[in-house]
Amino acid sequence: MSEALGNHSYLIDTGLYGPAHGACYLVEDSGELAIVDTGTHNSLPQVLETIAAVGATPQEVRYVIPTHVHLDHAGGAGQLMDSCPNATLVVHPKGLPHMIDPSKLQAGAIAVYGEEAFQRDFGDLKPIPEERTVAASDLQSFELGGRRLQFLDTPGHANHHGCIFDHRSGYLYTGDTFGLGYRQFRRNGSALVVATTTPVAFDPDAWFDSLDRMMAFDPAACCLTHFGKIDRPAERVDMLRESIRAHVAIALEEENRDPDGREARLKAAVDRLLVDAGCAHSELSADQVRHIFESDIELNAQGLNVWLIRRAKKGK
Repeated sequence: MSEALGNHSYLIDTGLYGPAHGACYLVEDSGELAIVDTGTHNSLPQVLETIAAVGATPQEVRYVIPTHVHLDHAGGAGQLMDSCPNATLVVHPKGLPHMIDPSKLQAGAIAVYGEEAFQRDFGDLKPIPEERTVAASDLQSFELGGRRLQFLDTPGHANHHGCIFDHRSGYLYTGDTFGLGYRQFRRNGSALVVATTTPVAFDPDAWFDSLDRMMAFDPAACCLTHFGKIDRPAERVDMLRESIRAHVAIALEEENRDPDGREARLKAAVDRLLVDAGCAHSELSADQVRHIFESDIELNAQGLNVWLIRRAKKGK
């Protein structure tokens, strides 16, 4: 599934974990294309179908831009680059080594998901030749046809995360830095936006700073990987800040408790937080909301546990 967002911009449903969970985006200008985030190797047919649907070819893809190298955002980058022979991969400098040699990234993902789930949902990662890549610096601009795409270093969810601002449309492609905004939770025009604290580099202070920098661009919309375009993001950003604070509070309650049973307690607390929020922004039952957030509850709890371990090592 794909849909036009206006301004020659298109959402592509990557199909990960079912419909309306993961997205990547295509931007077209004057016969040149950019693809922001890639989904997984399973997403490639849909990406290529969308390129054809807008009357273009893979040869016209100039840039492939994963916001960061978590696999729902960059797992299919190698296959996509193979299919787009003229494309340059643009990625955060801290993420670039994992695109050139994804062996550690793959091993880490298998440790988190297990071999069977990894192969089903993501598949083996393909390396990308270094000469076809660019390590984007903060505020670096990339010309696409007649428009300017600008890379913005946005740590907080991950330390190798960058957002892309399209100066022509005013759209900000936010990966995970503007949180999760599933369409099932958009009630009376009000979108629910919550934090995603997945392992391994959750940093709330850096995240707050990144949100301030992002909002300074006064984006007309934020285009989230999970999921879709949210108009008037300035009206939603405080909700995201509050969700980050709520996740931090859950973690800090555990800081001086016995580590035995911590992971289960974190998961239960994150479950309550996200399910209550989802129920308040929909007509869905708690079980239906829990199903939508199932993978996020697990990963957010894991990320908070990793954050607590890092704090303990630093003596905080």
